Amino acid sequence: MVNQQRMLAEFLEMIQIDSETKNEGPFAQHLIDKLMKMGFEILRDTASKDFPSNTDNVIAKKNGGKASAPMLLSAHLDTVSPGKGIKPVVGEVYITSDGTTILGGDDKAGIAAILEGIRILDENHIPYPPVELVFTIAEEGGLNGSRYLDYSLIASKRGLVLDSGGKPGEIIIQGPAQDRINVTIKGKPSHAGVCPEDGISAIQVAAEAINQMSLLRIDSETTANIGMIHGGIATNIVCPDVTINAEARSLDNAKLDIQTAHMKGCFEAAAAKFGAQVEVTIDRPYVAFNVAEDHALVLLAKEACEALGFKAYTTKTGGGSDTNNYNENGLDAINLGVGMEKAHTLEERIALIDLYNSALMVAEILKRA
Repeated sequence: MVNQQRMLAEFLEMIQIDSETKNEGPFAQHLIDKLMKMGFEILRDTASKDFPSNTDNVIAKKNGGKASAPMLLSAHLDTVSPGKGIKPVVGEVYITSDGTTILGGDDKAGIAAILEGIRILDENHIPYPPVELVFTIAEEGGLNGSRYLDYSLIASKRGLVLDSGGKPGEIIIQGPAQDRINVTIKGKPSHAGVCPEDGISAIQVAAEAINQMSLLRIDSETTANIGMIHGGIATNIVCPDVTINAEARSLDNAKLDIQTAHMKGCFEAAAAKFGAQVEVTIDRPYVAFNVAEDHALVLLAKEACEALGFKAYTTKTGGGSDTNNYNENGLDAINLGVGMEKAHTLEERIALIDLYNSALMVAEILKRA
């Protein structure tokens, strides 16, 4: 059984330690201290050499006493902004913030589930496979911690990521690839009132390109978005420069190639039409993953959830998670729901029952693994 008082106190303690992306250091050390008291061996990699955080990924290993293949469990250390000075409010059903910040359940609910789940097994002398816990930095905004994780330190070939908003029982087996598309358009300045015909408006070029572009929901597997546009000097100057930050995602890597090429082509065609210059850079921080419905890990998670009386189901997501990078690097990994709701907003919340059930889920999966 979950020690509800302990788990709630620990969760509230964790979310009140600031850990916005790039500043996870104090929380990482707090977690290391807990893990050492639980008998874990602690390792650190050098991910901060590739991404400017004030700490590295935390890797913790423990032999659970069962002769079985090792299992990776993972959650991320960082939160989005505004995540400083979180003041939790515990109601009869939900935990929320005071409304001035996020709550930080994304992903400290996942961390709490892992810790309490393992304690349940330890305290009841229930054997489980060797576990490798990976707590990543900088997941928000690019999955950077798992992207730069030292995979030579990981023996597991199967993994559970505790980082989804569904209730315990949700099993995500498919997630998208993402392309970041950054565009610079260079036009030509001129006086907008005296000789506008001598200029080339970078804003007009951008507008032409975007007008020709397929955006938002492309199909059931693919999305695309223009997120930010910056440019211009003054209303009396024909705009010489514009920068655009966009993205495309798809559950199918080939479809993503097509969508990104389409967007790049629209910018290039518009620049050619008006005589402007354009530079398009594309970065794919993670690729799509797809774990089979009948994979042993999926069946294990389903059986464990059903044994607990949870509705177990598989689904796909439009968001990236560390699950993407684990699959790309040779682990069969799935993402599990831990009950977080309205993540990345001031209305973020988690139901107390979902917090506790997520720990039961972790314990049951490891017991059966």
